[in-house]
Amino acid sequence: MDMLRIGDLHKRFGEKEVLRGLHLSVPEHSIYGFIGKNGAGKTTAMKTVLGLLQADAGEITVNGEHVVYGQTATNRYIGYLPDVPEFYPFMTAREYLRFCGEICGMKKAENESRCKELLDLVGLGEETHRIKGFSRGMKQRLGIAQALLHRPKLLICDEPTSALDPVGRKEILDILLAVRKQTTVLFSTHILSDVERICTDVAFLNNGAAKIQGKLSEMKMRYRREEYRLETERETDITILRKAFPQMKSVGQNQVVFSANDYAAEVVLRFLADRKISLLKWEREEPTLESLFMEVTRK
Repeated sequence: MDMLRIGDLHKRFGEKEVLRGLHLSVPEHSIYGFIGKNGAGKTTAMKTVLGLLQADAGEITVNGEHVVYGQTATNRYIGYLPDVPEFYPFMTAREYLRFCGEICGMKKAENESRCKELLDLVGLGEETHRIKGFSRGMKQRLGIAQALLHRPKLLICDEPTSALDPVGRKEILDILLAVRKQTTVLFSTHILSDVERICTDVAFLNNGAAKIQGKLSEMKMRYRREEYRLETERETDITILRKAFPQMKSVGQNQVVFSANDYAAEVVLRFLADRKISLLKWEREEPTLESLFMEVTRK
């Protein structure tokens, strides 16, 4: 079952058409990476899903129910973490979560239990300082706890790791991995290494439409190219190779790549063996999200 479906979504701001027929299908209990350059329309799409923006055309369903602008009944299924979450700075993390639980009408015992569970999950269980002293990473973790408070079926995170250091990014990604059994996760990003680390599914947004989307593992298989990378001990060996095989491309110190469409691997290996050229590395190139992203954004 798809937890979120977006069909032919259009949105214009004045003369600028931000979304141009966006289609998206987010499977239940997936971690879905919504990839695009800054300004590609990721936040606009998310706010439309939340019913905060009115679409010019198109259809959105969450857990099988239609999203209607201004009538946010489907938001009972959604937890949302904006790119810059705001809190009451004079509160502690526990006080803030408890306050949110009271607003949601949670009973006192359930509220206390849920707050403890979530603060432990995000690593703030022992934190007693006021939120005004929190780092950006701590605020992001608290924001995830708040978004999960009512046990949503869909957790939407807008650029959750974009301004964090490597430690903070790892902490957020570990949390998103941990909550996958509880909910479906959709997060927007332009940090491709984060997507490769935790995502099961991805979509590339460019010019207001999803150009490529699907299972990450299947996508890599679909776009696999027969390319090889090799590295030699000496720079002079690379010079010899480039003269014999001019379609080879230098990609680093003493490294070249070539396509099997240009040269058969066994021909290159025989050439190396005949000339006793020592290899430090020989590997088949796997498609990366970066290469796919560059291909999509060039179109």
